[in-house]
Amino acid sequence: MRTMQPSAEMRADKESTVEKETKQRLAVMALSVFISTLLTSLKFYSFWLTGSSAILSDALESIMNVVASGFALWSVFLASRPPDMDHPYGHGKIEFFSAGFEGALIAVAAGGIFWEALPKIVEPRALPRLDFGLLILLGTAGVNLWLGRTLVRAGKRTRSVAITADGKHILADVYTSAGVLVGLLLVRQTGWYFLDGLVACVVAANILFIGAKLVFESSSRLMDAYDPELLDRISSIIAQNRKPIWIDVHRLRAWRAGQLIHMDFHLILPRRMSLEEAHREVMEIEQLLKSQIPGVGEALIHAEPCISPECRICLEAQCEMRSQPFYEQPNWCRKLVTSPGPEEDQPGPGPARNESERQFTRVNVKKDDRMGG
Repeated sequence: MRTMQPSAEMRADKESTVEKETKQRLAVMALSVFISTLLTSLKFYSFWLTGSSAILSDALESIMNVVASGFALWSVFLASRPPDMDHPYGHGKIEFFSAGFEGALIAVAAGGIFWEALPKIVEPRALPRLDFGLLILLGTAGVNLWLGRTLVRAGKRTRSVAITADGKHILADVYTSAGVLVGLLLVRQTGWYFLDGLVACVVAANILFIGAKLVFESSSRLMDAYDPELLDRISSIIAQNRKPIWIDVHRLRAWRAGQLIHMDFHLILPRRMSLEEAHREVMEIEQLLKSQIPGVGEALIHAEPCISPECRICLEAQCEMRSQPFYEQPNWCRKLVTSPGPEEDQPGPGPARNESERQFTRVNVKKDDRMGG
């Protein structure tokens, strides 16, 4: 395997990339706040012209867009600050809180829409200047469609949960506008004015679902929920670059904090290695992960000495301490490297009596599990 030694140029390129992403984040969020404010004003003007509760429902959701975009802009700015003494893991998790806040605002907007629309179903009324109001609504929907897609793409490109959530919120506003447009066109053609309130209620139910989904996703990230895609990538990189002296890997954990990714795992090395040699291997894996996964903030690797049963899974053929022949190489898939092992899952009567006083070894795992079956 080629040893990863990042040069000064590589580190400078990484810092430049992070700085560029931060500027892109702030730019798109400032654009979102400006456009959302302008479109909200146009929607309220349309409501003033027509008196439509469906258009009002759209305008109320747009107010939430403005507030949420402003909060997301602040969270993106705060998340871009480097770790400090008070926040050693950085400020990235504020983005997850921002996404949850945005979802809660969507739910509040849905409640306001229900409050305004339900009486209009029971006591419908005529809608003056409806044609002009529909034209304004169509124009704002088109602009929001472009803005929402731009934000979602920018959020994925810069790994920003807050920007992605804001983009989804604005796309939810587009769905609202589309539903309102269809409903009001039916009102215009049929004269059934109760459809105005009915459409508003349908729209409210839809955005309530979107808000609840955002809250759920953000709460999962705040609680460092299991991230299969990230763990698959980490385990794949380690497996593809494995060295014979990297005997085994287990207890892999990883979590995101905004742009930053933190991880830790246990690495089993030959017990004959010195502390300096073990540290060198740990640093090599850490630099490998940082060079191949953007945003790795910290990789804490706990080195453990091997025990005699692990000769059966050790690839180092010339080890003078080998006591058993090689049997098979463990499969470092996500399922296995994230497992703490059968002996560490449950508290035993005491530590195993072996060279390192370590309880877990992959050799204890049944064959189907060792091979990833």
